[in-house]
Amino acid sequence: MQIGKELYSGKAKSVFETDDPDRLILRFRDDTSAFDGEKVAQLARKGTVNNKFNAFIMQRLEDAGIPTHFDELLSKNESVVKRLEMIPLECVVRNIAAGSLCKRLGVQEGMDLDPPTFEFFLKNDELHDPMINDYHIRSFGWATDEEVAQMKKLTFEANDALKAIFQAEGMLLVDYKLEFGRYHGRVLLGDEFTPDGCRLWDADTRKKLDKDRFRQGLGGVVEAYEEVARRLGVDLSDVNA
Repeated sequence: MQIGKELYSGKAKSVFETDDPDRLILRFRDDTSAFDGEKVAQLARKGTVNNKFNAFIMQRLEDAGIPTHFDELLSKNESVVKRLEMIPLECVVRNIAAGSLCKRLGVQEGMDLDPPTFEFFLKNDELHDPMINDYHIRSFGWATDEEVAQMKKLTFEANDALKAIFQAEGMLLVDYKLEFGRYHGRVLLGDEFTPDGCRLWDADTRKKLDKDRFRQGLGGVVEAYEEVARRLGVDLSDVNA
């Protein structure tokens, strides 16, 4: 598969066309940022670890019946994916109170949320990804009611599958975001699932194993990502190659 022109370069990934108009290449970079780009860094190995991690999770979600855009690993830091028309929404599920939820609602970090909360955010960096609801989505035409229902359904199905995957290896899935897109009339899970876009804690110690280590200056960011990957059985044998 031939890599074509770059279509998009985000905070931690670049997207390229290929010689197949129905396929794209995601390149995971070592770039890391937080607080809308106010804090940035380059973390060695991160792109490769996230690429391998994302491939593993996407395949596990496919096994659980959740359709994704993922096709295959192409290289250490690149994957082939289906070309989606992305829906400009982030679907956020919170199983345990943390992050912005605690700031907004004044609740204590670590509170179990039963049932889990679901929130929509508009994917717009200039507006700092504001929280929105179904009525905003309908009024501004960002997605149809059927697509909204499907995104919610798939997000909660993913929650059940992912919580079980992480719990089996002694980890808590605190919260996460998913993004979806349209593919020949179907809604598929797109973007990525890595420790950049979720919160993971050790179940016994509640040690943070995600991007909060970067946000909060705790250090050992990539090492934490690698710990999660190894617990899950992700093959990281060529990360340092």
